[in-house]
Amino acid sequence: MAIKDTIAEVRAEQGFTQEQMARRLFVTRQAISRWENGETEPGIDMVKLIAVTFGVPLERFFDMPAEYFCQCCGMPIADPAIHGTESDGRPSESYCKWCYQNGDFTAKDVELDDFIEATARHYVSQAGGSFDEAVSFLATVLPYLKRWKSE
Repeated sequence: MAIKDTIAEVRAEQGFTQEQMARRLFVTRQAISRWENGETEPGIDMVKLIAVTFGVPLERFFDMPAEYFCQCCGMPIADPAIHGTESDGRPSESYCKWCYQNGDFTAKDVELDDFIEATARHYVSQAGGSFDEAVSFLATVLPYLKRWKSE
């Protein structure tokens, strides 16, 4: 599904008009219309704002299946070699090897905010960018993942 369709779908699910959505996002109604018509696309920061404002997972805007990402840290886990393990040694379907081993989380008794800070340092060292950008991205994505959803 394209971003334009996701924006229209989210707006409809929330029961908002384009004008109401625009007010919540501090943009014009015309901007919402252009996004929904596919004339333009919102930037990544605006997509993050839409996700947070309307309580939808960020990956929904990019058509990324949840099973493709670690449900703790958000890292892609398409390669079977980086899947974590269950207590019986089977590969975990939901978690990477850095977050989950032998049926348990490697970072136990950690709050989401602390996890975001620690994980952001790894993102910066691997992918570049600034620490603040990594924190912003993770704070938008992680609360919707299986491990953190209940918090």
